[in-house]
Amino acid sequence: MTTNSLSLGRIGWLKQLRTTAQDNASELKWLAGIVTMFLLVFFMPVGAARFDNAVLEGLALLNWYAREHVMLCLVPAFFIAGAIAVFISQGAVMKYLGPAAHKVAAYSVASVSGSILAVCSCTVLPLFGGIYRRGAGLGPAIAFLYSGPAINVLAIVLTAKILGVELGVARAVGAVSFALVIGLIMHWIYRREEQRRAANQPGFTLGADQGRPLGDTAAFFALQVAVLVLANWAPASAEDSAVWHTIFAWKWPLTALAGIGLAGLLVWRWHWRWQAPAATMGVVAVLAGLIPQHPELVFSAGLIGLTLVAATQSGDGEEWLGQTWGFAKLILPLLLGGVLLAGFLLGRPGHEGIIPSEWISAAVGGNSPAANFLSALVGAFMYFATLTEVPIVQGLLGAGMGKGPALALLLAGPALSLPNMLVIRSILGTQKTVVYCALVVVMATLSGMVFGAFYS
Repeated sequence: MTTNSLSLGRIGWLKQLRTTAQDNASELKWLAGIVTMFLLVFFMPVGAARFDNAVLEGLALLNWYAREHVMLCLVPAFFIAGAIAVFISQGAVMKYLGPAAHKVAAYSVASVSGSILAVCSCTVLPLFGGIYRRGAGLGPAIAFLYSGPAINVLAIVLTAKILGVELGVARAVGAVSFALVIGLIMHWIYRREEQRRAANQPGFTLGADQGRPLGDTAAFFALQVAVLVLANWAPASAEDSAVWHTIFAWKWPLTALAGIGLAGLLVWRWHWRWQAPAATMGVVAVLAGLIPQHPELVFSAGLIGLTLVAATQSGDGEEWLGQTWGFAKLILPLLLGGVLLAGFLLGRPGHEGIIPSEWISAAVGGNSPAANFLSALVGAFMYFATLTEVPIVQGLLGAGMGKGPALALLLAGPALSLPNMLVIRSILGTQKTVVYCALVVVMATLSGMVFGAFYS
């Protein structure tokens, strides 16, 4: 037997050994997971009052989330994300947000586009996934991811009105700074990977993908954003402006008007077949007359109709629906599982989960580093619906929370949540997700300490 034959045999044996070791490691992981799950179930304290209540809180939060957010927030966001992947030219994304884009323009566009959406930390995820997969650079995409739930104008105004001008201004300045600084840091940490990603992007020309006028594409997205924002317009309080009251009183007619405008655009400007949009508007009109007290059901019927409209339009309509479904499959299971876990651990606002609320309240008084860090950390894991962080912080301030920890929670809480983290990990991977979340928590902690030193 020759030396070459011996070498080849040795290499084959080593490959087989490596494959066997990998298979064994995989099986051991499965075994460890099964044993861990068995032990958790075996020692589950069923019957203990706090545990049973925490389970109910998790289910209650999941039920509330499904009723209030899935159809009104997430499904429209999925459609917008799918539309980004289909109807926005990759050249446009690369020009303004790509890894090689001009940094000032890229981060400005990312921050501004995020701030106009009054969305929660979960609703922004499909939009973030859409622009990142379309070619946006990591830094601008992260700036958009943070700015969407953290900077929106409604939240800043409400914070200043209810919690005081100083907290409102500090939140606005902090949120804008966070979006830019965290985006830049993420870009710097992964700059070599971004350089390789930019080098692998093929050449594109602006607007070459669809050949549609820029105004039509802008109107298409503006109408979808209008539907998303109007359908989720928060109830007006006594001290709100007349404009806020008027929009809230007419939110559903205005939402319907935006939907009709979208259908008209698709038929008359994009030359889609008119039968399905006409049938959808007819069904929605009938339901609005029969059940005006349940506008969310009418809205859901409109979304189902939009799905059928896209499905009956061959080409870009089917592709739009396919991309939308892809985002839904990726994001929705993780979100629902994360919401359930968040409710179990922390409960709903005003209710306790497995972690006693007095532990949290006692730990965030004053302006110590520990209080600011804990406030940022708890806020990062807790789920806040859009604008609900303001009354929650108001209650905590009344219970003795320091103003520094209050700002730390306002800067970390709306931008992150446990469901949010799970989905970001599926898009960016574990390492980038940990770095991003750590940057948010650390910067929120430092900002709270600085603010608390001036406003005790």
